[in-house]
Amino acid sequence: MLYMANVGLHQTLQTSQTLSPQMQQSLHLLQAPVLELRTLVQQELVANPVLDESQPEKETSEEEDWDKELEELRQHDEDWREYFSQNAPSSYTSAEAQERRQFLFDSQVEQETLSDHLLGQLTLSTNNEEVLRVGEEIIGNVDDDGFFKASLEEVAMAAQVQIKVAHETLDLIQTFHPPGIAAMDLRETLMIQLRQRGKERDLEYQIVKNSLSELGRKRYQDLARRYKASLTQIQEAATYISNLQPRPGASFSPDQPQNVVQPEAAFVERDGNWTVQLNDEPVPRLRISDTYKDLLGKNAKDSGLRDYLRDKIRAGKFLIKCLHQRQSTISSILQQIAHKQVDFLNNGVSELKPLTMSQVADIVGVHETTVSRAIANKYVQTPWGIFPIKYFFTSGYQTADGKSLANTSIKDAIADLVSREDLAKPLSDSEIVKVLKERGIDLARRTVAKYRAELNILPSNLRKQL
Repeated sequence: MLYMANVGLHQTLQTSQTLSPQMQQSLHLLQAPVLELRTLVQQELVANPVLDESQPEKETSEEEDWDKELEELRQHDEDWREYFSQNAPSSYTSAEAQERRQFLFDSQVEQETLSDHLLGQLTLSTNNEEVLRVGEEIIGNVDDDGFFKASLEEVAMAAQVQIKVAHETLDLIQTFHPPGIAAMDLRETLMIQLRQRGKERDLEYQIVKNSLSELGRKRYQDLARRYKASLTQIQEAATYISNLQPRPGASFSPDQPQNVVQPEAAFVERDGNWTVQLNDEPVPRLRISDTYKDLLGKNAKDSGLRDYLRDKIRAGKFLIKCLHQRQSTISSILQQIAHKQVDFLNNGVSELKPLTMSQVADIVGVHETTVSRAIANKYVQTPWGIFPIKYFFTSGYQTADGKSLANTSIKDAIADLVSREDLAKPLSDSEIVKVLKERGIDLARRTVAKYRAELNILPSNLRKQL
């Protein structure tokens, strides 16, 4: 005999956590990179008629005045007045909506040019008016390949500055992304790229500086005799140099697809201390429209319109608060990075220190997941180029002399050892362990093998060349 299961409707009671729409919006704004954030804000400007763009120097005082006015209106809720009354001309709102919609279309992100990319980094790097002026002149004379095609004397004269300022500004621009930018010629752009990789004392740098023409003609035996190196070392150096970018501006060519990266901020040195300068320019500054504030006193008694206006004002105020909180959170996180990674900022990648998100979260006073969202897909300008903010969060090891060393620095050391090895006798993982131990870095062989795999370096038996 078959029995039917007991089928029916049953009520159960359970609790679950859900995010409110406001909280979802706050998290979305926090996680959005600066270019995406601009588009999101423009969409809000179209959707919410009480929002308007404000001038930076007036934003704070106007916000304070509006807060006081809102408090008075809350105390006299029955006297709320709206602009959108039934007697108001319908063409006003439709015209305003069309104007904002067109502004959104006109402000969509387009492919960034090389000049725009460099000018953006320049404004993040200095507030000095002379440097900004001469920097614009230099960038204006950088061709599509990324080479500086004028003389510093001409630039100094055009910008009305001393030649010393022109030299210092060119040195600054040559630290920008892409690596090797604003060089005078091929030799200089390759030398800049090698310096940024910490190779200034290496064979590759000497060959580029003094023997680039011989390298171009592949006169490897002559180079080996000149630099007292083996033929294998010369070939390795040539391979390394061939992987550099001979045309640093090529990725910004109109016919080249690119992934535009715009830093959220820059680490700037002032009076011997590293500070954070946020990139606020791409994001419109918001406020509640003066038009709506002035028209609130009109005698519109429609409760539906009153509720509509109240909701829009509340939503607008919340959006402004979220944007301020986003910038404040990112600034606080980057300030802690600047404090913890001061050796990196002063000396380069080899001095990167271990740092975890939980450490920064505890100091800033937020949850670790908030730090994770705040740094997602975001970049920062440093003296050594543009880096993902996530780059600065890494575990590490303590060396024999008590110094902390980040995993990233250890990986760089492994990559450097492999780049210098004799291809006829490549270093095994055990040999790499031994060399690192002599430098005070005690790693297990399996850890070296793991890092080597993450660097896409083949095992020694596959790297061997006869």
